[in-house]
Amino acid sequence: MTTRVTIQTGDFNLADEVDALRQGDKRVGAVCTFTGTVRDRNDGLTVSSMELEHYPGMTEKAIEAMIDEATRRFDIFAARVIHRVGLLQPLDQVVMVAVTSAHRGESFRACEFLMDYLKTQAPFWKKEETPEGARWVDARVSDDVALAKWGIRASNA
Repeated sequence: MTTRVTIQTGDFNLADEVDALRQGDKRVGAVCTFTGTVRDRNDGLTVSSMELEHYPGMTEKAIEAMIDEATRRFDIFAARVIHRVGLLQPLDQVVMVAVTSAHRGESFRACEFLMDYLKTQAPFWKKEETPEGARWVDARVSDDVALAKWGIRASNA
């Protein structure tokens, strides 16, 4: 069975992850992926680094529940989420979501649903280093709005 959620400090290889997710499943006609990277600007300030923390065990369990919800809502075969923690620099990969299904529509929707859910509901703490000092980053209102389109109210709203 494929591991569905990994929280790690190291980088990941998207092609390797997709190959592992779809390996041996002849039903798969679509794979949708999203890779998030660290930007060098946020809210008008230069970001020199971002540090992510999580609560081991709790974070993985929360993301597993998100994948279970995506599986109930969409006709998908498999999903995989990798989220990095630790100190990251602009251009570093920070998150990957990959979803397989028979057809593209279900994969696109499930991938977007998982990212919208992750942005507001996954228990991560993010701190950016800027020229004005370090600051904690909250979910944006736009992230809450994105989640609401799936009929889910953000728990941080």
